[in-house]
Amino acid sequence: MYLVKKGVAPSQAHVGIPEGLCEEEHGRQGFAGPVSHLYRKHPPTGWVRIEGPLRPRAFTCAALPTPDISSAAACPLEILRSADVRVFLSRRGASMPYFFRNADGDELYFVHDGRGSFETEYGMLPFERGDYILIPKGTTYRILLGEKQAALFLIAELPVPITLPERGPLGQHALFDKGVLGVPEPPSEQGRRVDGQAGQEYEVRIKRDGEYTRVVYPFYPMDVAGWKGDLWPTRLNVRDIRPVMSPGYHLPPSVHVTFTAGGALISTFVPRPLETDPKALRVPFYHRNMDYDELLFYHSGSFFSRSGIEAGMMTLHPQGIHHGPQPSAVEASRTKTSTDEVAVMIESSRPFVVLPELEPVELKDYAMSWSTR
Repeated sequence: MYLVKKGVAPSQAHVGIPEGLCEEEHGRQGFAGPVSHLYRKHPPTGWVRIEGPLRPRAFTCAALPTPDISSAAACPLEILRSADVRVFLSRRGASMPYFFRNADGDELYFVHDGRGSFETEYGMLPFERGDYILIPKGTTYRILLGEKQAALFLIAELPVPITLPERGPLGQHALFDKGVLGVPEPPSEQGRRVDGQAGQEYEVRIKRDGEYTRVVYPFYPMDVAGWKGDLWPTRLNVRDIRPVMSPGYHLPPSVHVTFTAGGALISTFVPRPLETDPKALRVPFYHRNMDYDELLFYHSGSFFSRSGIEAGMMTLHPQGIHHGPQPSAVEASRTKTSTDEVAVMIESSRPFVVLPELEPVELKDYAMSWSTR
């Protein structure tokens, strides 16, 4: 195919949208493939009802009780799954009394709240709000909470190794320099824990194919004296992400991809200046992302593309149905100069299944909220 322009349409995407029309992007391969822009008289989210499985959904995750909030020995709660990624929620109220090893895939923790450390066989990784903690498949670890602390984690389990996306002509330092990544340090000889007293046992819980195996040792299993290599747990905080910006063109969400893993993408939206060209679109454009389900977790700030969103909420927009800014957000963006939101997006090329455990905190009227201002 080749570029064709018909009817009332500007010459540039996201710039100079004709008065009284709204722009919708119809594309493939996320935002990197063939694409056309349709200029409509009405927002494509102006429906009066939706019947079927593709309705947009929203959940108040921060209000969901999980087993590990009341029992330190419990595991995180699985809330969504696809063939590309499984999503868990953990509201841990106390340090883990057991060690854990995931044989099903890499794990990516996002710290919504809390402070403490991941005790890994590579060493300690402290964590705080806004941290990503990447745990490679097969790593033994446990979570230690700070004094009088509780934590809320969003966890993605990915069967394909997590990697950083290629930045192409942006260069290897785009979004963040690898120098900001946290590296675990093994404890000193004096700080290394010695074997417990006679009769003391330590549990390592291993997950494989969703089932757990308990391995019990008579000695402290974190007995690594040193390590070398290019496979290790790491930490990245959202404050160290430097977003790509353009004053005259609203960049697609794909420029915010932080991690990739096969058919899954994990992106981070952080505060940034808005476009300064008065003709440029300044809010996310309407789109019907045809190749990814989009799961968005809201961490902090004011979410300027729509109202009714609070920190700790999560939305799901299946591939094939429109979403974009509420009409009032388009008007409000004309007077704003920057965003102050922090959100994590998990995209899956295969459809997400919402598990029954998540349904009690669903906002049932969310789909219809798109058709209001």
